[in-house]
Amino acid sequence: MTFRHRLRLFALSGLVLFTVSASLPSAAASGAPEPRHPSAGGLSATIRYTEYGIPHIVAKDYANLGFGTGWAQAADQVCTLADGFVTVRGERSKFFGPDAAPDFSLSSAATNLSSDLYFRGVRDSGTVEKLLRVPAPAGPSREAEESMRGFAAGYNAWLARNRDRITDPACRGASWVRPVTTLDVAVRGFALSVLGGQGRGVDGITAARPPAHAPSAAGATPKAGVTPKEAAAAAKRLLSTRNADMGSNAVAFRGSTTADGRGLLLGNPHYPWEGGRRFWQSQQTIPGELNVAGGSLLGSTTVSIGHTADVAWSHTVATGVTLNLHQLTLDPADPTVYLVDGEPQRMVERTVTVPVKGAAPVTRSQWWTRYGPVVTSLGAGLPLPWTATTAYALNDPNATNLRMADTSLGFSKARSTAGIERALHRTQGLPWVNTIAADRAGNTFFSQSQVLPRITDELAARCSTPLGQATYPSSGLAVLDGSRKACALGSDRDAVRPGIFGPGRMPTLKNAPYVENSNDSAWLTNADRPLTGYERVFGTVATERSVRTRGAIEDVTAMAERGRLRVGDLERQQLANRAPTGDLVAADVAKWCATLPGGTAVGGDGAPVDVSAACPVLRRWDRSVDSDSRGALLFDRFWRKAASVPSAELWKVPFDPADPVRTPRGLNTAAPGLGRALADTVTELRAARIALDAPLGKHQFVVRNGKRVPVGGGTESLGVWNKIEPVWNPAAGGYSEVSAGSSYIQAVGWDAGRCPVARTLLTYSQSSNPNSPHYSDQTRLFSGERWVTSRFCEKDIAASPELRVVRVHERH
Repeated sequence: MTFRHRLRLFALSGLVLFTVSASLPSAAASGAPEPRHPSAGGLSATIRYTEYGIPHIVAKDYANLGFGTGWAQAADQVCTLADGFVTVRGERSKFFGPDAAPDFSLSSAATNLSSDLYFRGVRDSGTVEKLLRVPAPAGPSREAEESMRGFAAGYNAWLARNRDRITDPACRGASWVRPVTTLDVAVRGFALSVLGGQGRGVDGITAARPPAHAPSAAGATPKAGVTPKEAAAAAKRLLSTRNADMGSNAVAFRGSTTADGRGLLLGNPHYPWEGGRRFWQSQQTIPGELNVAGGSLLGSTTVSIGHTADVAWSHTVATGVTLNLHQLTLDPADPTVYLVDGEPQRMVERTVTVPVKGAAPVTRSQWWTRYGPVVTSLGAGLPLPWTATTAYALNDPNATNLRMADTSLGFSKARSTAGIERALHRTQGLPWVNTIAADRAGNTFFSQSQVLPRITDELAARCSTPLGQATYPSSGLAVLDGSRKACALGSDRDAVRPGIFGPGRMPTLKNAPYVENSNDSAWLTNADRPLTGYERVFGTVATERSVRTRGAIEDVTAMAERGRLRVGDLERQQLANRAPTGDLVAADVAKWCATLPGGTAVGGDGAPVDVSAACPVLRRWDRSVDSDSRGALLFDRFWRKAASVPSAELWKVPFDPADPVRTPRGLNTAAPGLGRALADTVTELRAARIALDAPLGKHQFVVRNGKRVPVGGGTESLGVWNKIEPVWNPAAGGYSEVSAGSSYIQAVGWDAGRCPVARTLLTYSQSSNPNSPHYSDQTRLFSGERWVTSRFCEKDIAASPELRVVRVHERH
């Protein structure tokens, strides 16, 4: 039976078919660049909604699919999307004032003004328009452009019909909720690409001033630099994946470990629960061309993490450093002129003006070089002063990368892990993630295929400045001598652009019994088949792993050895909530606690605290962070404080690269600081009137429509697979919100049938609108450790008891 016949049967079966239309100009007519091959006529799509508000979008081509996606995303997330479009237009100061902070979803800018200066600069310079004109594969494909055009039109069509009926208090009646253009959608994609590069340095780019002008322009003397040793430590903190607001776990199992010889994949990305980097769930179908289900980052036209009928993939935030610095030697007579092989090169001054709410517009200059913009800091801990003799320019190869959508489209059409690999090689569009995949045939695949600056260890050894000699080994941040042409990045023959690594240099592992990543480097993707030989900029080899990585390797190795795995085993792994740190140290802590003289420890204020009641609680704790676990909260608050003890003092057995999963281990209970951590934890909980043995879920929850929803899972330092970063607010009852953590989760496999066997969870639900029926429905599922059964095949979609079919289109 054809898809068209099935759709007709839906209507004949008595289902209500809603037709929605809107009269509005096309995206191109409202200021977006014309596509190379525009579709004729008005755009349209069919959206079939199943349980939990999950849309299954069907369209005849990419523009129409983008239209349906833009419509459906706007219906669920119009306020969040609109806020992001204000950001990429450089208008936050105009609507919200210059001093407030953005939500950090599209850059690290500390204030609206800094964000606006950067994004206005991007718009004024025509950066994204130029990238749109680059032919594929170095630039975006026609299909990707059409998807963006359609998304803008779909968003606008929904807004034209529903502007006066927006119920979300975050933007109801707001003047900043406006139609968008294809360019707005493209700039949002650009912002995601440069998130780890220029996006990380926005404040330093927009604050850069020549030294003669810095005090008067900035209102203060420029911050002094740091020593190379201090810079190395700051860069390591800045670029670490362990405490970032984005992380992930993913594992793929080969057919040799599964019950039916087919592959399995569990994807567990850890992303912010609020703001513009939320996932949104859908299925996208162009009959005969593309059929994919999964999670998309808001504002994206494609599925970011998902599965087709035959292959599933997920991403984890990678350790590759997506930027580097070039240290400039300046002309002593003019700090806006730098020397390359003795020849003067004048910086390009870009003047940017930003409108400001209730005040005069602000005009600032940005300074650009052949390497990129001059930057005067990378975070508060790494100042890069612009002096009379020296400045630093930031190179971000993703500033020429508008290919991420094409990589996702390639995945969405793949039928095997080989197809995933071909898409990575052809498009080379992923900026800051690894890819893990499994397929119906039982294959597994891992690749750290990132767009990275082509920093080889040889180049770093030959061209690092004294600052780079400290930062590159510690963090992978290269600081190269910008005064020599011989220190240019060069190119690989298989790279789509110069200055980046080609696919042949990417750490890759195929068809191991399992491939797993938890945000450490590629080294222990499979503990029995370590990956080595890659450049430092990709990550480290033979260095200490996070407890989350160690716990994950323990778990997945045991699963692979046990064999006969099914999707249900993935579900149990995701929500087992084992705390590996508890297994490592909790018994030792309980024994040590019981031996404290008088049952007391000295707190940070110097006062003795009776901690004796904590000892039996720690002893009885089940070493998990389930909602009903007693003692989990006590251990969590204690370990957050104890983990600040230096590693050399904390462990009896230090890290051993020959035993990386089991070391370091053996808690040194004599380490200074442990007693203080326990005393301060007991004092803290008693002051908050929280019982030491209270069930975790009583004090780790989110509030949705006035009701508490308990949340299991745990923080990074506990090593929990189901990572949750809750917000501590003892006055509100403990952990009363989640800032980041498990987000769009999928467990995917195959059996003898045609349809994939898939279970999903969108932990924070489809909509951020408190008046939506899909504001917290999946959050309650997550709380109860229940899953959504994916409806991928036509028969399953048709069988949904909540099926609702909507036909959406635009009129010209």
